[in-house]
Amino acid sequence: MSLSILRVARRIGGKPHEGRLIAGALVIPCAIGRAGVTHQKCEGDGATPAGRWRILRFYSRKPAPLRAPWRLTRRDDIWCDDPGSFLYNRPLKTPSRLSHEEMWRNDRLYDLVGVMDYNIRPRVRGRGSAIFFHIATEELGPTAGCVALRARDMARLAPRLGRKAAIVIG
Repeated sequence: MSLSILRVARRIGGKPHEGRLIAGALVIPCAIGRAGVTHQKCEGDGATPAGRWRILRFYSRKPAPLRAPWRLTRRDDIWCDDPGSFLYNRPLKTPSRLSHEEMWRNDRLYDLVGVMDYNIRPRVRGRGSAIFFHIATEELGPTAGCVALRARDMARLAPRLGRKAAIVIG
């Protein structure tokens, strides 16, 4: 059985970045933005945008047993986070002089990363970019606005996600 809806909420009594993800009967600790959840997302504010966001596709460093659309991450994959560019909040290739997020990271946090459809259609410059569902640090440190799970939890959950899975935040 595939999962289609994931729900994310702040952990009651926790720090702003401490959350819990509910997927069917599973309740999994997760990390969200260092500033918590917001309804008024702006580039660089450290907040996770509230709303319902589909997972459009995954990038994976190695072949993954996913039902959702995915492709292998390449070393030259980047994501534009430059609000001054018409290429804002889009995937690009290196080299680029634009401000960007590296999709091939040495810290392994993007070994498996889902692109959420936040600020994709339409794209509004400065409203936030690179909002992903990715791997967290083991201690669930804050993200810059994404939703993140420990690697073992992501490995258990991601293969169960359906092709049109969505994350409801807030």
